[in-house]
Order: sequence, then C-alpha cells, then structure tokens
Amino acid sequence: MAGGAEIKAPSRNVNGKAEILKGNLEPTAIEVEPLPPVVPENGVEKPSEKSRNIVLGRNVHSTCLTITEPEVNDEVTGDKEAQMAGVLARYRKSLMERTKYHLGYPYNLDFDYGALAQLQHFSINNLGDPFIESNYGVHSRQFEVGVLDWFARLWEIEKDEYWGYITNCGTEGNLHGILVGREVFPDGILYASRESHYSVFKAARMYRMECVKVDTLVSGEIDCSDLRPKLLANKDKPAILNVNIGTTVKGAVDDLDVVIQTLEECGFSHDRFYIHCDGALFGLMMPFVKRAPKVSFKKPIGSVSVSGHKFVGCPMPCGVQITRMEHINVLSSNVEYLASRDATIMGSRNGHAPLFLWYTLNRKGYKGFQKDVQKCLRNAHYLKDRLHEAGISAMLNELSSTVVFERPRDEEFVRRWQLACEGNIAHVVVMPNVTIEKLDFFLNELVEKRSTWYQGNVQPPCIAAEIGKANCVCALHK
Repeated sequence: MAGGAEIKAPSRNVNGKAEILKGNLEPTAIEVEPLPPVVPENGVEKPSEKSRNIVLGRNVHSTCLTITEPEVNDEVTGDKEAQMAGVLARYRKSLMERTKYHLGYPYNLDFDYGALAQLQHFSINNLGDPFIESNYGVHSRQFEVGVLDWFARLWEIEKDEYWGYITNCGTEGNLHGILVGREVFPDGILYASRESHYSVFKAARMYRMECVKVDTLVSGEIDCSDLRPKLLANKDKPAILNVNIGTTVKGAVDDLDVVIQTLEECGFSHDRFYIHCDGALFGLMMPFVKRAPKVSFKKPIGSVSVSGHKFVGCPMPCGVQITRMEHINVLSSNVEYLASRDATIMGSRNGHAPLFLWYTLNRKGYKGFQKDVQKCLRNAHYLKDRLHEAGISAMLNELSSTVVFERPRDEEFVRRWQLACEGNIAHVVVMPNVTIEKLDFFLNELVEKRSTWYQGNVQPPCIAAEIGKANCVCALHK
C-alpha cells in the first residue's frame, strides 16, 4: 500500500544474521478470596480412567460490578460520577497489585504509550483488507501496513509476495493460518504436536479437519520420529502442519528444518504440504538468538503468526498474521458494503492496535529487541540456576525464556503469582519487565513456603517424566 507508515529499524549485524547484543508499584491490600473447587478434568468423572483434577478459577458472578440505572437527580448531585470514579480508582489499585505479582503468563508489561492517549477519542476501525481502503475513513491502515512490512522483512518475504493483517489475538492468527492451509488443501490432514496451543485443536474442530496429534520429546519439541510414520500412513492426502515457535507450557521450539526434511523424506513434495508457524511469543525472539532455527519464507512455509501483546508489549490483545499472496485469493472476496475486499476472519478490526505496534517497533527497532531478548534469556538462566541451588526441580530449554519447575502445593501461592500450571509442573515466563529483584522476591517466598509444604515424610514430587531425569532433583534423582 503506497504511503504506508514505514518503520525504520537499525540494520542487523554481520552477514545479515541477527545475534544477541551484549518503577516501584504502589502496594495495596487485596481481599483474600476463597479457593475455587477442584473438579474432574472436563467436568466429568470417568470411572474407567484416572482423571487429572484441574483447579478452575472462581466464578466472577460473585464479584461482578452491577450496572445500575442513574437516579433522576444524578446530573445535579454528581453521585453517580463519584461512585464510578471510586470503583475505577479501586480497580486501578488492584491492577497495580496484580501486576506486581505477575510471572506465569507471557505478557511484556514494560511499556508507556502516553503519547498515544490523544488518539483514544477516535473510533478507529480497519475493517476489511488492510491494503485496500474502505468507505469508512477513520482507519489506521497506513500504520498497519508499515507494521506488516516490518514483519515481512523480519521473516524474509518481499512486499509484493505477502499478504497479512493485524489480528485481534494470537488465536486468530492460528485460526487464519490453518484456514488458509485447509482452503489450499481441502482434503489435507492437520498434524500438530500434543503440546501445541489449544487454539490449533480448536481450529481443527471448527473447520471439521482430520487432526493427527504427534508425540513430543521431553523438551516439548515435536518428535519427528513419531511424525514420520503418521505421515507415511496418510501419503495419499496433503499434509497441513502446525510448527511451534515456542510451545505454551515448556517454551519448546520445533526445528522447522527437521520438519521439512521429514516431509520430504516421506515423499511429500512442496506442492503437497502447507506449514503454519505459530510464533505467538518466540516468533519475535528467535530472529535475535544465535543457533535458533530460522523462520523464513525462503523456506517452504505458508504462514507465520505472532502475538502483539506478548513480547512487543501492546496493552490490548492483538497479533500479526503473514501468509503468501498466492494463497490468499482462495479466501478473499469483494464486499460492496465496504468498497473493499476481505480475507480476514473477524471483519471489523481494532484500529488502535496498529498504532501501538508501530510506535513500539519504531522506538525499539531490531537492536532494541535484541537487547530485550538478551535480558530475558540471561534472567531465565538465573532463575533456573537459583531453583536448582534451592533443591527445586527445574528445566529451561536452550532457546527459551520459559522456566518450568515443580508445581507449588499451595493453590493460593499459585494464584498470588499468577502461575500457569499443567499437571505436576508450573512455569515462569521471563519477559522484559521481569527483573532480577522480582525473581529474587519470588524465589525467597517460594523457598519459605516450600519449607512448610514438605516436612517429615512429605517429599517433593518427581517430575522426571515432565522435564527429564537430568533436571529433576527429587529424592530419586538427586
């Protein structure tokens, strides 16, 4: 799109390959809430199999903020405005407190978008195709295309060879990428590792696609020795693959080159498979990590998606989806009502998100993200080493900032630190806003609590099955 708001970034280093370069919050009291009940997985007890119990969050109806009708004289007294101002002030304090104890989810909370406050008075909607204006004139397409061009350069595809858009979240990127694959190969089979994000399997259900789950290594990476026989069993049908650039729980990065090699060795030519790369968090980190598998459209991939509210640090959920121009025509249609075309999933799209992304990409550039990646990896190694020193089982994949460790026994502790848990393990995702001081605060509290959880004959669990014997420091594997 001519006139796109181009993002100028410092050039990457030697040989065109990016390599790593070498505020106090107000504490407020927060009401202690009762723990939610433990329910069987999927809410159904299956007598024939041992179900893992899942702790669900509390029912928000118990604390919802009721909407009340204004009194007749509210405009005179101002009571309603004062009441709402009080609610918002208390909510702000609660947000500050919860941000202070945030470690388990991959959101970069280190941002300041005060300069964009002047634009919050406008209803900005990028409905339809980002490259073709519609009759609705209050849009930010010029910023959106500038952001898309930046990611196209990052993933090595020419401007006239790609199509993409800024999505409302990472899940929408996966839904769109897999939908493109399904439209290119209507009879294709979707292959995804068992540790793929749940949105991949949601897409399979929504599109009624045959889906084959592939086993993973202990690291969480796709096991190509299991992928191979499953591909060979379905050689008569095209393959649609989801490749993880950072799994949800363990932060494992599938080796794209090995996946492509496995497809080729199984007899799949490049015109009989489609690869979608789910790079929700690490899709923006991997280009700046030495020895990382390179995500590039110079390889036979079909699409890449990344979240904007994770490593970039956008204050609202959003994402970026890039695919090849040759594939998008199967989805695109003219819409007279818009005077534009549309190949997106949602239609109306948040026009403010491109402004936030454009602003941050301009401020940081490639070198700024390199520094952020270095900090995250360094602090993640610090956390893993400290956990081991404290006698706590922990794992950190080489290309990851996600530290996996034994699940705390106290669900109140889990809720306080907003830890993401699965079975016997939990994780901390070290983001640019996570400092050494914050990690020390967390570690000291964990060690103190742990001394009360494991006393006498009560021993820490063995999680060798989840993180490998080399990372487990239980009594059996010390």
